Amino acid sequence: MLKALKKMFGKSEAQPLAADTDATGALPVDTHASTQPAAVAPAPSVSPEPEAPAPTVIADEKPVRVRQPKPVAPAWSRTDFQVEAQEGKTRFHDFALTDELMHAIHDLGFPYCTPIQAQVLGYTLEGRDAIGRAQTGTGKTAAFLVSIISQLQQTPPPKERFMGEPRALIIAPTRELVVQIAKDAADLTKYTGLNVMTFVGGMDFDKQLKQLEARHCDILVATPGRLLDFNQRGEVHLDMVEVMVLDEADRMLDMGFIPQVRQIIRQTPPKQERQTLLFSATFTADVMNLAQQWTTDPAIVEIEPENVASESVEQHVYAVAGSDKYKLLYNLVTSNDWERVIVFANRKDEVRRIEERLVRDGVNAAQLSGDVPQHKRIKTLEGFREGKIRVLVATDVAGRGIHIDGISHVINFTLPEVPDDYVHRIGRTGRAGSSGVSISFAGEDDSYQLPSIEALLGRKINFEMPSAELLKPVERKHP
Repeated sequence: MLKALKKMFGKSEAQPLAADTDATGALPVDTHASTQPAAVAPAPSVSPEPEAPAPTVIADEKPVRVRQPKPVAPAWSRTDFQVEAQEGKTRFHDFALTDELMHAIHDLGFPYCTPIQAQVLGYTLEGRDAIGRAQTGTGKTAAFLVSIISQLQQTPPPKERFMGEPRALIIAPTRELVVQIAKDAADLTKYTGLNVMTFVGGMDFDKQLKQLEARHCDILVATPGRLLDFNQRGEVHLDMVEVMVLDEADRMLDMGFIPQVRQIIRQTPPKQERQTLLFSATFTADVMNLAQQWTTDPAIVEIEPENVASESVEQHVYAVAGSDKYKLLYNLVTSNDWERVIVFANRKDEVRRIEERLVRDGVNAAQLSGDVPQHKRIKTLEGFREGKIRVLVATDVAGRGIHIDGISHVINFTLPEVPDDYVHRIGRTGRAGSSGVSISFAGEDDSYQLPSIEALLGRKINFEMPSAELLKPVERKHP
């Protein structure tokens, strides 16, 4: 397959997709990837780095040109990062990374690369474009972040540039994924003096504009719609982008964002003058067509996990009538005293009804869907992460960017229509070396989805019949 894919990337430009429809609209990242931290000596205590000085305005034009702040001096040496060589594993210090970046990697406790990190970095640190196929939890986010940071450190910015001219651009399909990537980027850049900014819809436009006007932007992480809004208003200029990343390209196709992404890419330098990295969970014909249009002689990296679904997740399927699903959900949660549970449903109206019934019946629950305002979504995720919210009910789009430790159970109230979404859902538990449990409700309306899920998994999932105790009527705690 690799040979056939490489053959596609000749000198000729690809034809655009047959039809474009209008859009309606977590090394750290995957810190839960299946890597094992090595036993390393604790890093010496380091005084907090001073905040970068405010830029000095040297011209009156708008957007304002600024002098660059001095880089933060390293207070650490790679000699402090002693990692034993292990056969079959690639160490981060095997690459030519700066001390500042290695310091951040050491702080995060991930000395060894995951397979996709080792393969991708081998190409991208040499400046090559890359296309990566990997499931969630494999460490792909760290792969492109390390590459971006290394590139920006090696190539000094111009002495003068516009405030709104990012040097690296990361486009992701959902708000939650953007926030997660930006958080991971902040962790990795904390000793470098590089600035990370986020643009997402649903947040106050003026507040996002103020952060852009306060200091220069090195790494911009954004959803397509809000980024295009800033660009069309003349607040963001993409002519200085050195590295561009398209994350979850298959999801952006599914959500109808490609027309907006096309408009954005037209504002960046020609593909021969920028480095482009594209990541996708699947290599469909449409994804590969886009990759051919937007990359130059890319390295193609495919990571097939030994098992599509993690062996750390115990999977169950209950055969249950649609009318009994809520009773089963309520009794499972309350009779077992589960504390941190995600419930997935296919539609926003289902999510809303489930959450409302749980709250009415005394369960501390919250919902996460496209109908929830962004500021509330962020607050909800924080509450769930801190254990203040017991049950989080979500759609696939909202749940795609959830990377939270300690999720004990994932419940599929309805089976997903796309088999890959099943893998993404149950991957929310059983992370960071812990075990987890997934429970799926197969009713008369969605049990037909199971064969395609089993085909993807490569094995059967045993059906179980819930006990009478689990189907007992819910005792109403409120009128």
